[in-house]
Amino acid sequence: MNSAARLRMTMLIGAIALMAGLTLWGMQDSWRRIAQLERKLTASQLGSFRLAEEFQQRLHTQGELLLRYTARRSPATWTQFQAASSQLDQWIGEQIAKHPNPRELDLFHQLNTAYADYLAAAAQVQTNGQPAGITAEAFTQLEHVERTEDQLHQLGLQLAGMHREAEALFLADANHTLANLRVFLFIGVVLLLALVAVLGVILYRDLIAPLRRKLVQSEVLLEKQEKLATLGTLAAGIAHEIRNPLTSIKARLYLLGKRVATDAASTADTGVISSEIGRLERIVQDVLHFARPSEPQLKVVRADAPLRDVFTLMGRTLESGRVQLAIEAGPELHVSIDAALIEQVLINLVRNAAEAIEGQGRVTLRVRASHAEIHGRSSSVAVLEVTDTGKGIPPEVEKRLFDPFFTTKDAGTGLGLSIAARIVEKHGGALEYQTQPGHGTTFGIVLPVVPAPATGSAIPPA
Repeated sequence: MNSAARLRMTMLIGAIALMAGLTLWGMQDSWRRIAQLERKLTASQLGSFRLAEEFQQRLHTQGELLLRYTARRSPATWTQFQAASSQLDQWIGEQIAKHPNPRELDLFHQLNTAYADYLAAAAQVQTNGQPAGITAEAFTQLEHVERTEDQLHQLGLQLAGMHREAEALFLADANHTLANLRVFLFIGVVLLLALVAVLGVILYRDLIAPLRRKLVQSEVLLEKQEKLATLGTLAAGIAHEIRNPLTSIKARLYLLGKRVATDAASTADTGVISSEIGRLERIVQDVLHFARPSEPQLKVVRADAPLRDVFTLMGRTLESGRVQLAIEAGPELHVSIDAALIEQVLINLVRNAAEAIEGQGRVTLRVRASHAEIHGRSSSVAVLEVTDTGKGIPPEVEKRLFDPFFTTKDAGTGLGLSIAARIVEKHGGALEYQTQPGHGTTFGIVLPVVPAPATGSAIPPA
């Protein structure tokens, strides 16, 4: 997995962790609020919601006792009234002592004042000395008691309304907290599922899919290597068998050439035969190189050294024709190569580039620094490039570009690029290319960069 994929993976895992943390925080905050509501929802809190009802019941009991006393003038009834009055007065004092909210405290103070007026009116009923029964004067005194009692009832209704309002706020707060918890859970789960899905996609794209591609490529490469090995063994055997008769034919042709030296027509025929024999020998040599490539004798050199040698070797030959060969300056990099084999690859690429140019054109040699994945890991590399201004490679040819014995040339063997690719692979590198029909092609020899040798070691000059 490359650095970009690792960065994406790290960022996504961080996002998942952050989202999980936020979800847990939201759940914890909601649970904290629910715990607060639970603490509020105690027996005393529920009891406070019934204060108004309890006050109304107590006041109603006292009213009945006072009315009964007025009708009968029974000392026992008055004693009961006083006991109930004392309890209600004590109850009001207890509610004030509990320090309720400011609105309730103010209302309880009003209740306390009004209740004092009520008790005073009730005391007048008891001290008026009226006989048992309901008289006109007794009714007049009871009206005063009823007015104070009505005032107490009104204050009780206000207390009930206040408690209903508090209860509604409590329930609204509870519902709001539960709704927030549901939203947090829903959003958190959805986002976590989405992030996990994205993680799965990235894992598949950056890990599983490349592994599958590499597996398929490895299977294709293994199959190709097996075919090449079989083909190489067969080709080597055939090449050796062809080489022996060719040697005999060349010897006989040499003797025959001496005998017909005076005959111009025969001399021309022997020249053609010799040329074709030379061509067969080159084909045999290419086949042997393809079947059994020689092991490179590695030596640390500057990456531009083989480019300059090829430029010196082929520059004048190409410049005498229609193609100009140029070389560009590049960074100072070092590679471990067999210079002769790499020059062989470069010569082949330069020839192909020159042949791809129709009319006037230019072939450019350069070296550049880059990073590439070699043997499954990213490495610093030097890329030796051969760029032409030719016609490019057609798509149908590009598909079979490195197939052995495939060629578009009339006199080609189709082994040049196959041999070049195998030589570069022997150096631990790769042969790559970029082409655009009508705009030219660039072949690059990708080689691992190595440290510069110690001072005093022989390094080919730039």
